[in-house]
Amino acid sequence: MSDDIRLAFAHPSERAEASSTIPYDRISLRDYTVEVEIGAFQAERGKLQRVRFNVVVEVLPDRGPIEDDVDRILSYDRVTEAIGAELKAERINLLETLAARVAERILLEPQAERVFVRIEKLDRGPFALGVEIVRARDGFSPDALTHEEAPHPRIMYLSNAAVGSENLTGWIDEAEAMDAPLIICVGAGDIAAPRTGHALTQRRIDLLAIEQNAWVLAARDHRCKVVATRTELDWAMKNGQICVWAPSKIVLDAVDGPSASPRDAVALVGWFADMMQAKELVVVGDAAPKISTPCRTCNVEATSLT
Repeated sequence: MSDDIRLAFAHPSERAEASSTIPYDRISLRDYTVEVEIGAFQAERGKLQRVRFNVVVEVLPDRGPIEDDVDRILSYDRVTEAIGAELKAERINLLETLAARVAERILLEPQAERVFVRIEKLDRGPFALGVEIVRARDGFSPDALTHEEAPHPRIMYLSNAAVGSENLTGWIDEAEAMDAPLIICVGAGDIAAPRTGHALTQRRIDLLAIEQNAWVLAARDHRCKVVATRTELDWAMKNGQICVWAPSKIVLDAVDGPSASPRDAVALVGWFADMMQAKELVVVGDAAPKISTPCRTCNVEATSLT
């Protein structure tokens, strides 16, 4: 067997040693296994599977005496914390995405120079399915990974009566002129969604019913753009675009998802406002319902139709 083939299946520590031209020290994390919901296939949603991590971090030797001081070295805990932080941030579909994010987070550590990350799924068959990447500090700026804090939006929930009201444009005008980006949320339309008798499929249908109504609103006011992802929301808020929230992706990908059913639209919006750290949640409707799970980070104002 050639060295190239052997190294292709070797532990990341061997690959790091074979490819290094600099006398790095190496910190390794071997066979770190966690249970997590991950995967792009529908069969992988709603269930945990074992994922194994092998990580090698190359660091330049400390030029001064370490003096047995943990603060002078890159702790193993920083590696496991990087994995935990990325798993907690959101539900991830691809191992490639997770590996890249873990590597980038580790490279934020000032001692880290190069990172090898191997991630394997252990429960997709009688084998391990995995990906391995290497990322280096060369050409990598830690400052590029420090995300600018997103603005705190004003979130406005519109009942179906509000969506159909002749006052709709005026309400949006008023909210748009205020001191925060505007995200509009709606519930399902007045036409009843199909009932399946199965919790997971019903949740999908109920979320899609909300998204259908979001497109109805977008048709009534062309300033309103239907948005599904956190990345799009952050971009829109920073660029003055009014968004209408399409909830399926964010709700289904959330690690700590909402307890509220999509049929309880106002409670679902309360969860969303909390997640977005909204400065205010305004509920506009015939008789604005009480939010059963209040938003912890924002004020809630109920406005009746006039």
